[in-house]
Amino acid sequence: MSARGVLYVHSAPAALCPHVEWAVAGVVGVPVKLDWVAQPAAPGHHRAELNWQGRPGTAGEMASALNSWQRLRFEVTEEASPGCDGARYSYTPSLGIFTAITSAAGEVLVPEGRLRAAVARAAAGGRDLASEIELLTGRSWDEELEPFRYAGDGAPVRWLHAAG
Repeated sequence: MSARGVLYVHSAPAALCPHVEWAVAGVVGVPVKLDWVAQPAAPGHHRAELNWQGRPGTAGEMASALNSWQRLRFEVTEEASPGCDGARYSYTPSLGIFTAITSAAGEVLVPEGRLRAAVARAAAGGRDLASEIELLTGRSWDEELEPFRYAGDGAPVRWLHAAG
């Protein structure tokens, strides 16, 4: 069974670029060489994209491998495959990691249990329900990453087929 997705490294200091390649190579089992370009939204940083194909769960493994470097901004997506939901992992230094199940159109899907818990927290006097829903859908991550996404329009993209 095979899954596919995209790794978007929105912002990486130059010194971390080879480490990102090594981390991704460790997940996919083949050497990785990304086409790094300057990131206009963060002077001195670079960005790269990698379309990948591998086993289901690869996106989560990539996100885990990159999560320890606190100066990166990245997203990893995985399309739904037979028996597996789609997923999106977003990371920013200020917010940490966000994980979501996604639809075929890339929209965030909120599982019933998480939605019920958000309603219960709002009813108990925590955040209001609108704030809870924004947290469940990753709005803060989208707002922080949007300038970096926009700055990447037209960047080169590379395809990678994982080993095994």
